[in-house]
Amino acid sequence: MAARIHVGAGAATALSTFNSKKLVAPPSRTNLPARSSKRYIVAAAGSDGSKKSLLRVRHSQKLIANAAVATKAETSATTGTGHELLLFEALQEGLEEEMDRDPHVCVMGEDVGHYGGSYKVTKGLADKFGDLRVLDTPICENAFTGMGIGAAMTGLRPVIEGMNMGFLLLAFNQISNNCGMLHYTSGGQFTIPVVIRGPGGVGRQLGAEHSQRLESYFQSIPGIQMVACSTPYNAKGLMKAAIRSENPVILFEHVLLYNLKEKIPDEEYICNLEEAEMVRPGEHITILTYSRMRYHVMQAAKTLVNKGYDPEVIDIRSLKPFDLHTIGNSVKKTHRVLIVEECMRTGGIGASLTAAINENFHDYLDAPVMCLSSQDVPTPYAGTLEEWTVVQPAQIVTAVEQLCQ
Repeated sequence: MAARIHVGAGAATALSTFNSKKLVAPPSRTNLPARSSKRYIVAAAGSDGSKKSLLRVRHSQKLIANAAVATKAETSATTGTGHELLLFEALQEGLEEEMDRDPHVCVMGEDVGHYGGSYKVTKGLADKFGDLRVLDTPICENAFTGMGIGAAMTGLRPVIEGMNMGFLLLAFNQISNNCGMLHYTSGGQFTIPVVIRGPGGVGRQLGAEHSQRLESYFQSIPGIQMVACSTPYNAKGLMKAAIRSENPVILFEHVLLYNLKEKIPDEEYICNLEEAEMVRPGEHITILTYSRMRYHVMQAAKTLVNKGYDPEVIDIRSLKPFDLHTIGNSVKKTHRVLIVEECMRTGGIGASLTAAINENFHDYLDAPVMCLSSQDVPTPYAGTLEEWTVVQPAQIVTAVEQLCQ
């Protein structure tokens, strides 16, 4: 059953046929020639499995057209037919559709069965598919994560739920030494089509251990893709794409976004795992963000527009690999970049993204890349202190004003 890849929130047209058998890792930037007066854009692997060539462009050339990135006006999910879902319901719907489509898809984790998961993403699945395909596990993350990876090696397509992403630190050995490396260390004899997902991020006074942002922990593991959903539309689309991928995929969900509501299409769709989403086109500055910070940025954007600024907002979605094609086109248009993340400042996603932009698009920048991140402290339990550790819209406005002076 062939699905179509839609890009953006509620895209009305399909871009290319999705083939889960040909998802491959993107080419490495280490293959680029030595730095010269010419600039390069790194293109990720296409959804059909073919590797796109490196595009050489000069500073004076026009922007490269990217058909895969549509404007918000072109991709509004509120037009046409559709149905409204909360974000956790969209995840559940995507998971259920894939379990209906492929009998190899199964779910395992703590309380994912008849309880329906800690945030009800697996609600009703045990009644429909039975206890063997929706498997309640003991409270032992390293055991059931390792079991899921082993199941993937035998041909199943497990979806492993961490009750909280912070708990998956207990399975770090299985994720790094097994999940990310077995395809390579087996000489290609095994693929690991596993999805690891669960709630994370700073919630409402959940305390330090339940407020982890583990993106920075996992980004350095070879062989793993990482995506972060931010809307019901892309939550469902990324869930379905991750399940069909032959690569191990970590899907980050934010604990405070589960109750977001949006109309999504009735027809089947899939989001590309390696493409960013253009949230708001603009001319003055590129703001790169993901997950919950998307909404802090859009709140700040309203203030910035009233002040006469025209920010371009991109939800990067793919945390590994970065969609440097979309990001590069934006940088060449605005010449200024602000990164807004909830991850830690030291060694976070923003730090890696800053390095990638400076390496590939330095000649297009009119100001240094600025990154707003959470403070390098354990998240406090006290509500007022918790708020101080996370980037707020007023800080985003101030940063844009500084960069655009």
